[in-house]
Amino acid sequence: MDIESLDLKQLDAFAAVMSAGSITGAARLLGRSQPAVTRLIQDLEANLGFELLYRNGPRITPTEQGLLFHDEVERLLVGIKHIADRAQAIAKRQVQTIEIAAIPALAAGIVPQALTRVDQGLVPHQLHLRSSAAEHVVQAVLARTADLGVASLPIEHPGIEVHWIAEAPCVAVLPEDDPLARSSVIDMKALASRPLVTMANPYRLRRRIDEALAQAGVRPERIIDTNASFTALGAARAGLGIALVEPAIAYGIPIQGLAVRPLDVHIPFLFGAFTPFAKPVSPTVQALISALEQVAMETLPGCRHHDPSGRDGLAQAIYGSATLSGELDQATDATPIRAREDNL
Repeated sequence: MDIESLDLKQLDAFAAVMSAGSITGAARLLGRSQPAVTRLIQDLEANLGFELLYRNGPRITPTEQGLLFHDEVERLLVGIKHIADRAQAIAKRQVQTIEIAAIPALAAGIVPQALTRVDQGLVPHQLHLRSSAAEHVVQAVLARTADLGVASLPIEHPGIEVHWIAEAPCVAVLPEDDPLARSSVIDMKALASRPLVTMANPYRLRRRIDEALAQAGVRPERIIDTNASFTALGAARAGLGIALVEPAIAYGIPIQGLAVRPLDVHIPFLFGAFTPFAKPVSPTVQALISALEQVAMETLPGCRHHDPSGRDGLAQAIYGSATLSGELDQATDATPIRAREDNL
């Protein structure tokens, strides 16, 4: 493996091929000839010592190693773009570019609203908002590729500094013409024998939702689980079931035809804002941290603040009891339907 011979043109060519799905398409994206792109990919494979693509005539598909390598290339190229943005800001003495990583529900829900409250003199010319799974948000902050992370709990790690933790009750989202929508509060027992749409990640919100259903003795008709609450809202709008989701997306992006109702049982959604430990927090990031907390408290009904230093006292709310996701699946007659996206 000749790592020293790797260059950005080769990596750019590989990323373009993965994006376009063909050498021809990649050549068009890069403004290069097809033979030039082919040569760059061949040189990259020779330098790496393994094949990135399977070739079957004009058709290509990534190898298993190619897929793994693409993840690293994508991160590197995005990082280089961000370095260029920061260098330009430094040269022009502008506010430095910042990278925000947040789970999809918060990236779409409260982060945009918080950004509007930050003094525009503190907002950089270039700002990056990345939507990722909670675990990826934590890793981005740990790796210092993100200046600020906003994600659901747990987010315990010695390499991060948690600035605030908030708790807001989950809600039911259902079509406005559903008979249950006439109620101001949804009784959990009323969900029995109804199809439900809920979250998939068994180590975060899904655990607490399963617990609440089990304690209420609710056996759904079937379960559609997804790793993106916005997808759950889409499923509810299509009439596939009643969605049990965190409140940020439900109240942050109202969807016509859907009603949002509180539940008679408190299912906590816990989330927080955090930065790399021991890294100085810029005025822009500090202002955004404060604005995010304000928006959460003002827009999410029943939202309350927790002291970040008291996370041990939140253990029950974060982790729930011994009830694991999957027990509810076993109690239903139908196999759960799973839709994959970014997780909560």
